[in-house]
Amino acid sequence: MAKKPAPRSSKLSVYLYVPNIIGYIRVLLNCLAFSLCLRNKIIFPILYFFSFVCDAVDGWCARRFNQVSTFGAVLDMVTDRISTACLLVVLSQLYKPGLIFLSLLALDIGSHWFQMYSTFLAGKASHKDVKDSTNWLFRAYYGNRMFMAYCCVSCEVLYLILFYLAENQTETLADVLSSNLQKITLVSFLIGTSLFGWATKQIINVIQMKTAADMCVLYDIDKKHKH
Repeated sequence: MAKKPAPRSSKLSVYLYVPNIIGYIRVLLNCLAFSLCLRNKIIFPILYFFSFVCDAVDGWCARRFNQVSTFGAVLDMVTDRISTACLLVVLSQLYKPGLIFLSLLALDIGSHWFQMYSTFLAGKASHKDVKDSTNWLFRAYYGNRMFMAYCCVSCEVLYLILFYLAENQTETLADVLSSNLQKITLVSFLIGTSLFGWATKQIINVIQMKTAADMCVLYDIDKKHKH
């Protein structure tokens, strides 16, 4: 006797997946954090980092409860990009030259937008599917969850430390980094260990943008060739 097909999920049930609910909590935490960022330098990094940690929790829940969804993946990425972008905008107002942080923001948003669009053109299910890439570092980043986590955590930790260290709006980024790296403290240790992961993440962003841009160009070439 043939099995009955599984009942079709409703839109509401997908919106109420456990990992998606965690995603909504992340959005609320970020809104609360940034509403307090210029008034409370202790609460802001705690709320922001807790929201960041929830990023790993919702991924685990998605796999654990078989609730992986395209909506959840998009919500996850958009939340990550917006929260990091907002933090970089805040840092651009606390340090000179602020253009450094705005450039990092543009690179982060641009590279991920190109990657998402090229993934769509290639018909892939996930922007993390880069097994066909010829760049070993790019494959290693998306292929090794621990390596990717280290790079992402390094970026967020470095940005939060810079936020915490900012005393006024006249300090230069180079002066703050050099003065703290010369000391033997927990802060200097965290800065030193996160700088490598941060730098690697920026290199990955450049590779990602170039690789995705090439895919868009090749798509156009193939499309014209077929016509």
